[in-house]
Amino acid sequence: METKHLIAADVKAGAAIIAKGGLLGIPTETVYGLGANGLDPNAVKAIFEAKGRPQDNPLILHIPDESWLERYCEDIPATAYELADRFWPGPLTMILPRKPIVPDVVTAGLDTVGMRCPDCAVTRAVIGLADVPVAAPSGNASGRPSPTTAEAMLEDMDGKIDAILDGGPCAVGVESTIIDLTVTPPRLLRPGGVTLEELEEVLGEVAVDEAVRRLMAPGEQPKAPGMKYRHYAPKAPVTVVKGEPDMTAGYIVARMGEKSGVICFDEFKGYFKGHPVETIGPAADQAEQARHIFEALRAFDHLDVSDIWAQSPSDEGIGLAVTNRLNKAAGFHIVEL
Repeated sequence: METKHLIAADVKAGAAIIAKGGLLGIPTETVYGLGANGLDPNAVKAIFEAKGRPQDNPLILHIPDESWLERYCEDIPATAYELADRFWPGPLTMILPRKPIVPDVVTAGLDTVGMRCPDCAVTRAVIGLADVPVAAPSGNASGRPSPTTAEAMLEDMDGKIDAILDGGPCAVGVESTIIDLTVTPPRLLRPGGVTLEELEEVLGEVAVDEAVRRLMAPGEQPKAPGMKYRHYAPKAPVTVVKGEPDMTAGYIVARMGEKSGVICFDEFKGYFKGHPVETIGPAADQAEQARHIFEALRAFDHLDVSDIWAQSPSDEGIGLAVTNRLNKAAGFHIVEL
């Protein structure tokens, strides 16, 4: 199979691929997704096969606006519409009770489903024209860093899917926030572009699932994508160093090997002369770090490095999402100073 690049405006071609049960790379504001008809079990199974994704890892259904929630969800709380009014279209996924029309393969057998309205007009138009929800995880081979450009997705999916809609670089750079609205208080399952602080402004108390800061045990059932497995990982092992930036830079310099690579803040690039370095933005600019973290992790797969050291952002705001992705890439191999 030849995977075609489509220009971003080719809505009809994209919708036709979805309607016929094909696989389409879709741009969003977070990362590129691997989309298929979310009501077609065979099309959804093809997503898992193309990615090499574990079958117990549920998918998110993407819809063009909040009016579609009632098609696929039941017992929808008022808070879901409050969140949609504030954050949709945008990087927020809500876990809600599903209707029987949603196939088990989408939800990994759970009685809940993740729903999202992406902030990408072309992708919403494709979904609307196809008139079905699009099930879509990130468009990378399972376990690898998520793609934030069409080219990065093509690197993993060339020959495995029908086409990729090229919408340019993603604006947010990390996957959507996932909030579970089926429990009290609502529970943050995955940090992302909508911050914990922003959710608290609408919902009041928000619990943070333990899986945000640790690996799930082998027997635990994930309620949302990205909770259970080692994710976002380059080929070389990663060690994350947490603490004040000047201290973490000094710690890495003292311990890095001859073939070590480094992910660091812009200000500290000069500390690591003679080593491959990927910068992710200034230490104080978490939004910039989010846009570049996956790009940095992917870059090392094209370099001859034995291991990778990474300076860790702080946990405030979208920094929580960046640290979550870094920690998962490292298999939670973290040094705290």
